[in-house]
Amino acid sequence: MGNGDIRVRGLAARAGGWSARHRWAAVGIWVLFVVLAMGLGSAAGRVDVKDSDQLKGETHTAARIVEDAGIDEPASETVLIQARGGDLKATDPEFRDAVEAVVRAVEGTGRVTEVTSPYDTKTISKDGHSALVQFDMRGESDTAGERVEPVLKAVEGVQEDHESLRIEEIGGASMMKTFDDAFGDDFKKAEYSAVPVALGILLIAFGALVAALLPVLLAITAIMATMGLMGVVSHVMPMSDTANSVMLLVGLAVGVDYCLFYLRREREEREAGRDAQTALRIAAATSGRAIVVSGVTVCVAMAGMLFTGLAEFEAMGLASLMVVAVAMVGSVTVLPALLSLLGERVEKGRLPFLGRRKRSGGSQDSRFWTAVLRRVLAKPVIAVVVAAGALLAISAPALGMKTQQLTLDQEFGDSLPIVQTYNRLNDAFPGGSEPAEVIVKARDINAPEVKSALADFRDRAISSGASRGPVEIKLHDAQNVAFVYVPLVGGSDQDKAGASLDTLRDEVRPATLGKVDGLEGPITGQVAGSKDFNDQLAGAVVPVFAFVVVFAFVLMLLSFRSLTIAVTSIVLNLLSVGAAYGILVAVFQHGWGASLVGADGVGAIITWLPLFLFVILFGLSMDYHVFVVSRIREARLRGLATKDAIRHGVVTTAGVVTSAAVIMVAVFAIFGTLSMQSMKQMGVGLAAAVLIDATIIRGVLLPAVMALLGERNWYLPKWLHRLPDLTHDETPQALAAPAARDDEGEPLKV
Repeated sequence: MGNGDIRVRGLAARAGGWSARHRWAAVGIWVLFVVLAMGLGSAAGRVDVKDSDQLKGETHTAARIVEDAGIDEPASETVLIQARGGDLKATDPEFRDAVEAVVRAVEGTGRVTEVTSPYDTKTISKDGHSALVQFDMRGESDTAGERVEPVLKAVEGVQEDHESLRIEEIGGASMMKTFDDAFGDDFKKAEYSAVPVALGILLIAFGALVAALLPVLLAITAIMATMGLMGVVSHVMPMSDTANSVMLLVGLAVGVDYCLFYLRREREEREAGRDAQTALRIAAATSGRAIVVSGVTVCVAMAGMLFTGLAEFEAMGLASLMVVAVAMVGSVTVLPALLSLLGERVEKGRLPFLGRRKRSGGSQDSRFWTAVLRRVLAKPVIAVVVAAGALLAISAPALGMKTQQLTLDQEFGDSLPIVQTYNRLNDAFPGGSEPAEVIVKARDINAPEVKSALADFRDRAISSGASRGPVEIKLHDAQNVAFVYVPLVGGSDQDKAGASLDTLRDEVRPATLGKVDGLEGPITGQVAGSKDFNDQLAGAVVPVFAFVVVFAFVLMLLSFRSLTIAVTSIVLNLLSVGAAYGILVAVFQHGWGASLVGADGVGAIITWLPLFLFVILFGLSMDYHVFVVSRIREARLRGLATKDAIRHGVVTTAGVVTSAAVIMVAVFAIFGTLSMQSMKQMGVGLAAAVLIDATIIRGVLLPAVMALLGERNWYLPKWLHRLPDLTHDETPQALAAPAARDDEGEPLKV
C-alpha cells in the first residue's frame, strides 16, 4: 500500500476523520444531543432513591413496612432541660416551672403536636438533673427544617427566663435547619468554584483563552447532557443528590482531561511543523484512541459500583459511567470538528504575560522531568526500591483502617451549639439522641399476646443491659403497626452501641416479639443502618474489586497486546489506591497532620469512602497511564530503543499530565475545604491519590519498572495472539504522509 493510500484505523481515528469532513454537522449533532437530553430529562423528571430502597436487610424491611402502611413519620424534636452546675433537680419547683413553660411555649406556636412532659414519660436522667420535653413537628418531615424556626425562638424565650437552667432544642428539624444555614451553601460554592479553578489552570497551561475554554465547555456540555439523561434513566434506576454531585465532580475531571489530551497533541504536532490536516489526523489516531481506551476503562470501573446492591452506590456508579461515556464521545467527535473550524484561531486571546512556550522538535520537553528521568533510567533498581518502598510505607496505616458512619460530633466537630447539645443529651441519656427503632407489624397490634410481647420487650431491653430506658412505644392502630424507640447503651460510641444493638436483635427480640406468630419486628435506626450498611458493603467488596481489576486487566491486554503492560498497570494502580488509603487513615483516623488540611482526627473513615475511592481512583488513574504508555508504545513502534521510548513518552506527556493532574487535585481539594468531615475525607483522599499517581507512579515508578523489563514490556504469549487487536499502529511519520484518506477512502478535510 502506498503512502497516498494510507487509511486510518480505529474508532477514534475514523470518528475524528468524519468530524473533520463534516464539521458543522458534527457540532450540530452534539448541540442537538445536549438540548434533547436536557429536554427529555426535564420532561421526565427525576425519581430519587426511596428510603426503603437504600439498604437491604432489616433496615430495608423496616422502611418497607412503614412505606406500605402509609405512615409518614414526623420530624421529632426534643428540648433538653438541664441544671447548670448540678444544683437543681427535676423535682424542684423552679425546674418544674421551666418544663411547663417549655410545653406551653412550643404548643403556642401551632407548629407542633404530641407534646409530652418528662413527668409523664419518665424521661428524667438518673442523676435527676436533666429532663426531656418531646414533640413532633406538623407536616412532612422532609421540609420540617423550614418550619421549625418559630419553635426554636419559643424555646430561646423560655431559656432567657430561666438562667439557672440550660434549655436547648435538638431533633431532625432543628438539625436540618442548622446544617442548611451553616453548610447548605458549601456544596454549591464548591461546585461553582470548580469551573473557574479549572479554567484558570488551563489558561496557564495553554496561555490562550480560546484553547482554555474548549475543555471547560466540553465538560460543561457533557455534564448538562448527563443531567438530562439521569432524569430519564432514573425511572429505571432511581438517582439521588449525592449521585448528581459525584457526576459533576467526575464529569468535570474527565471532560477537561480528555479534551486536554487531544488538544495538546494537536497543538504539539502543529508546532512540530505539521500542517493543520495532518496534525488533526495524528491527534485523532493517537490521543483520540488513548481517550477511548481510558474512557472505556473508567466506565468499567464505575460499573463496579452496580455490584454493591446499595441503591446510593448504584446511582453514583451509573451517573458517573454516563458522564464519562458522554465526555469520551464528545472528545472524539465534536472536539475535532471544533478544532477544524477554529484552525489557528484556537490561539486567540493569548495572554501576553505568559508568552508563547517554545518547544523543540514539536514536543513539550519538561526540564524537571527530563532531569528526573535521567536519574531514574540510569539507576532503575534504586528508583523502584525507593518509590515502591515509599508508597508501601504510606499505605501501611491502611492495614488498621476502621470504617463507620460518622456521628454528629465526628462529622461536624463541636463548633456548632447544636453539636454541644447532642453531646450533653448523650451524656445524660445515653443513646437518646439516636435510639434504635423497632418497627412492629402484627395482624392485630392490640391483641393481648402482642401487647404482652411489647411490654416484655420493653422490660428486657433494659434488664439485658442494652438500654437504660426510657423505652417509648407509639401505636398506629389503624395500620396495626407499633414503633418502639430504644435508647442504646453506648450512645455515640458506635462500638458499644453496636453491641447493644446485637443484644436487642439476637437475645431480647427472639425471647419476646419472636414468640408471637406472624409478627414482624425489624430493628432500624442510625446504629442499625450503619451496621447493615457495613455488612452489605463488606459482602460487596470482593465482587466489586474482582470485577474492576479483571476487566481493567483485559482492556489493557487488548489495547496494548502486552501481558506485561496489563499486569504492571494493575499493580501500579493498586499501589496508588493503597497510598490514598494510608493517607486517609493517618490523617483522619489517627489525626497525624490533620490540622494541616483543616481536619480533625475523628478516629474512623466514613463507611462508604474506601470502596468509592477504589472505583473512582482506579478509573481516573487509567487516564494518565493509558496516555503515557500509548506515547511510549508509539515511540517504540517508530524504532526507538525501549529506554529512549520511555524517556520520550514520559517527557513529552509531562506537561499535559501535570496540567490534568493539577486541575483534578485543585477540584478535589475544593471538596476538602468543606466543613463536613466526610467531604473532607473524600476531597483529601482523591486529591492525594491523583497527586501521587501523576508524580511518583507515572514519573518515577512506571519508567523505572519499564526500564528494568526492557523488551519484556511487549511480551504476549503465543496462545494469546488470537485475542482481538485493539491497538493502533499508525505512527506520526506514517500518518503525516501526503493525501492520507479516511475510512471511506476520501481525503480528510480540515
